[in-house]
Amino acid sequence: MAEGGAAAPNVELLEFPKKDKRRFLHVVYRVGDLDKTIKFYTECFGMKLLRKRDVPLEKYSNAFLGFGPEESHFAVELTYNYGVDHYDIGTGFGHFAIATPDVYKMVEDIRAKGGTITREPGPVKGGSTVIAFVKDPTGYVFELIQRSSTPEPLCQVMLRVGDLERAIKFYEKALGMKVVKKTDRPEQKYTIAMMGYAPEEETTVLELTYNYGVTEYTKGNAYAQVAIGTDDVYKSAEVVNLVHQELGGKITRQPGPVPGLNTKIVSFLDPDGWKTVLVDNQDFLKELK
Repeated sequence: MAEGGAAAPNVELLEFPKKDKRRFLHVVYRVGDLDKTIKFYTECFGMKLLRKRDVPLEKYSNAFLGFGPEESHFAVELTYNYGVDHYDIGTGFGHFAIATPDVYKMVEDIRAKGGTITREPGPVKGGSTVIAFVKDPTGYVFELIQRSSTPEPLCQVMLRVGDLERAIKFYEKALGMKVVKKTDRPEQKYTIAMMGYAPEEETTVLELTYNYGVTEYTKGNAYAQVAIGTDDVYKSAEVVNLVHQELGGKITRQPGPVPGLNTKIVSFLDPDGWKTVLVDNQDFLKELK
């Protein structure tokens, strides 16, 4: 009886992420020249500067950019640490992605402004979707994906993992995500799983990539984390603790308000060491006012 009684609350708790009101809020990463990156993103990608702040006491500045208001759209949070002009992106981080109606035109605009094109526009191998790849001033890679229309142009964060099935289970159980698409490409020796809260054409997804036989990657010090909204950081933390016991990872910041900001968060690492921050939905909206 005791065994069954102990298991029942856990089963109920693990249902919480599926019922919770969750969405991708922003992705955080470090850049060596904030103003240059803002200029590139606004002029080449068509993003808008949503807000910017300088924190001299902590010796950093950051800027939020995206294609719509943060109340409803995914954004990038760029962080500039005073005096640091270079970062190691590592081998684990893959790319971000932007959906656009005309990849060819965007590539020409980027080229005209001095951007670096690392893959010319054209159909994907074995498919019809037109894509291209470009690099921003810091060296982060962006995939450009041709779509006639999309409610969320900033549509992917790609991370490499050492065990795809374990990663899928983690994001399903700890974060309530679903596999919206899974593709195996044996000829190119990789498998990808798109994880998210809605179909990839409608919202942002995590693209988890497993390269055959590769189980470990370097993280570098450039990419930081992805932030996701939740209605209860404390209950979310309980779920994450349970999932960590089964699949690995660890909590890096216990649930509670951030000093000076009062926004409640909890942060943790997945089994591959990628960081996620869950942010209280109501507190986040207050931050934006």
